[in-house]
Amino acid sequence: QVHVVESGGGVVQPGGSLRLSCAASGSIFSINVMGWYRQPPGKQRELVASAPTGGIPNYIDSVKGRFTISRDNAKNTVYLQMNSLKPEDTAIYTCYADLTNTARARFVSSGQGTQVTVSS
Repeated sequence: QVHVVESGGGVVQPGGSLRLSCAASGSIFSINVMGWYRQPPGKQRELVASAPTGGIPNYIDSVKGRFTISRDNAKNTVYLQMNSLKPEDTAIYTCYADLTNTARARFVSSGQGTQVTVSS
């Protein structure tokens, strides 16, 4: 069994910063990709950033230059540093891990999500 747990959401003023963390644990053999989705209120979910193991991170255009995704492979953890936050960044942010478990099955596991609200 695999668990993915996020932390770090909250309320911040425009222009402020937040750092989201996400840890995957359980019967993990290897992790292929970790990343973050978000779903703004009343809108569709979108992929914000992803970090392939040993690869180059990818970002949605609207966050390039403001958000940075990073990983600690030893801890099966991914971080999302969000700077210069805007009201349109308000959303539920959900972490995911594309992984292979100890039974050599590959699947995607996601967390419950954490709310990020950018408001004055």
